[in-house]
Amino acid sequence: MSRILVAATPVSGHHAPLLRIASHLAQAGHEVVFLGGARFAEEVRAAGPEFRALPAEADYDDRDFSARFPERETIPAGPAQIMWDIMHVFGDPTAAQCRALKDVLADFPATAVIHDNLFLGGLTLALAEEKGHRPTGFSVGITPLSVESRDTAPHGLGLLPPADDAQREQYAAIAARMAEMREPLVDHLRACFAAAGATLPEGPLGRNLIGAADVFVQLTVEGFEYARSDMPANVRFVGAIPIPAAAGQEQPAWWPELLRAREEGRRIVVTTQGTLANTDLARLVIPTVRVLADRPDVLVVAATGRPDAADQFAAALPAVPGNAIVAGFVPFSALLPLADVLVTNGGYGGTQAALGHGVPLVLGGDTEDKPEVAARVEWTGTGVNLRTAAPSDEALRAAVDTVLDSPSYRERATALAKEYAAHDALATIDALVRASDR
Repeated sequence: MSRILVAATPVSGHHAPLLRIASHLAQAGHEVVFLGGARFAEEVRAAGPEFRALPAEADYDDRDFSARFPERETIPAGPAQIMWDIMHVFGDPTAAQCRALKDVLADFPATAVIHDNLFLGGLTLALAEEKGHRPTGFSVGITPLSVESRDTAPHGLGLLPPADDAQREQYAAIAARMAEMREPLVDHLRACFAAAGATLPEGPLGRNLIGAADVFVQLTVEGFEYARSDMPANVRFVGAIPIPAAAGQEQPAWWPELLRAREEGRRIVVTTQGTLANTDLARLVIPTVRVLADRPDVLVVAATGRPDAADQFAAALPAVPGNAIVAGFVPFSALLPLADVLVTNGGYGGTQAALGHGVPLVLGGDTEDKPEVAARVEWTGTGVNLRTAAPSDEALRAAVDTVLDSPSYRERATALAKEYAAHDALATIDALVRASDR
């Protein structure tokens, strides 16, 4: 068995898949230490691995981003905010992350370090020393693959792959302008890497950040990602990590209502804004409930993930419609198999989970990687891309109707679900780690 150090950026969408990997490896008999955000300490210990906390310079509470990153609120959503996030949310902690990894490795000589793809301290560790003199580095892609390629559009804009040579030339011009705009970002990351004792290689940033790892594990299937004739050799598609059923978790009180609706032949529409961009439910969740309020053939389940959901609904609607359930915690592993469509802002993990169950989507998001997720859903034919985080009521209702009434979306999602089912992401990662330790 191996000694494995797993590290995660202290953001729920990054922490959760890395903890599931760490827990699986611990249960498989490996000795595992998990380096992560302090607020997750008890959750990590309950899952099996030993916990070590990130230093304060690299730790924060993602439930209140404005407390740690007040300037972020002034940056408009889209490419500008993505660039700011990479510089400051993910770039600035790099040196502190690298020091923390080295501190753990000093008394826990792991043979493998596994981290999410935006835990950049893990990449500096890999770049600073030759392979054979350090642990094998595994970077886990929990966001859409960002490898630059002539076969894809410039990353971050939510554009579909080029249809012909003319569009390739158009995209090349856009990429050149974006590269110029991103020079401050690259310079900033060079300084962050240098502070950690590593050199960020010259060349395309996305390709370098992926290529720095010995193995880049992408948490999806090939059918959900754009084909690239120049795909880096270290990329492995392993499928999605399933959302586990909570042990001993009781079903919510409204569950019988959901089952009755299903038995009556009503369609189940689930809506969520994920775990990070869910501060203002009036962007997508509340509008979904509102525009479907007159549909007796539909039951809407609003999976808010927020303790103040009732207050937000009370401020926006006279009353919760009779065909809607407003919930905080929702057992997605049990809910998704009953869903006919998921209306979401497009978090990567949630989208993978939906497609793994063959559930088509309606997506409306403009923060982080959400435009890229939505573009891939559009490209695969598994849902409707609203191309905005604040759709009109008419556009939102039309999109839901389109997915519910057009069998092709469910058919494409079902076909993709079969591809997900052919993979066992956790077992594959375990096998890759064991192979690297030989």
